[in-house]
Amino acid sequence: MPTGEGRDHRRVRMVQGGPLLIEGPVELQTPEGNVVRCDRFLVAVCTCRRSKCFPLCDTSHRKRVRTQGNG
Repeated sequence: MPTGEGRDHRRVRMVQGGPLLIEGPVELQTPEGNVVRCDRFLVAVCTCRRSKCFPLCDTSHRKRVRTQGNG
């Protein structure tokens, strides 16, 4: 990965039990070699691998609790 003067640093925040939050825009390369480009100002990168849109997070890491409805 190239480094040098003039390149801005990206801030990455690690969320316990959740995704990596990266200030965008970013270009991600998956282990399979696929490239995903995201122009959002903040990008959530999946760390649990449960996401249906991996490598981007879809909040699948959250525990889903079913409640019984009335009726």
